Amino acid sequence: MSSNLKRARTEAQKDFRRQQILDAAEAHFRDVGYEAFSMGNLAKLAGVVKGTLYLYFKTREEVFLTLYNQSLVRWSQVFLNRLDRPMDDNDYVKILYVTAMADGSFVPLLARLEHVIEHNVAIERLVESKRIFIDRVAKIAETSAAILGLNQPQALEVVRTMGVLLVGATRADQGPSLQGEAIPADVQALIEAFSSENIFIKNACRIIAGVRADASPAE
Repeated sequence: MSSNLKRARTEAQKDFRRQQILDAAEAHFRDVGYEAFSMGNLAKLAGVVKGTLYLYFKTREEVFLTLYNQSLVRWSQVFLNRLDRPMDDNDYVKILYVTAMADGSFVPLLARLEHVIEHNVAIERLVESKRIFIDRVAKIAETSAAILGLNQPQALEVVRTMGVLLVGATRADQGPSLQGEAIPADVQALIEAFSSENIFIKNACRIIAGVRADASPAE
């Protein structure tokens, strides 16, 4: 991308430049991960000087928070579009897992959200992010309630819990990749039993059943 970009002056030009930076940031994040992500390299990829980045994002974490917001909206729309009736609990949670993992940015950013990212952003950006979360959770819960046979408070409890479970389950996949290796059947069975997909689906189904059976879930 050319580094000789004209200065953005109009609001439309600033919005375009901001999205251009975010597109480069997401590509950079997917390529090198969180720890190796560099604002200097982002500036080069976006075709701007480093100082320009800070006109749009005050900190590195603010870039990540904005990427998380984008990924949340993007993933949730894909997930909602995949839902259908009738659908049993297992199909529901499997679609949730598959769509979340397929996004590429959503789960890695979600895993770092409260622990790291939210600690170095302006309060205005944090409030904005939380409101996006509230809106998306409400939309998912509204659709999920009818599919899962839950009332709205129960559906909200399920959706909120799924995010926590997803982050925890995906930590099971941090071992070395053994794809293409000759693994004995008993060891392969053990690996599959502790895969994030199996852990998530089994426990997510149990959570839904438990919430459904609870006559007065916490709101």
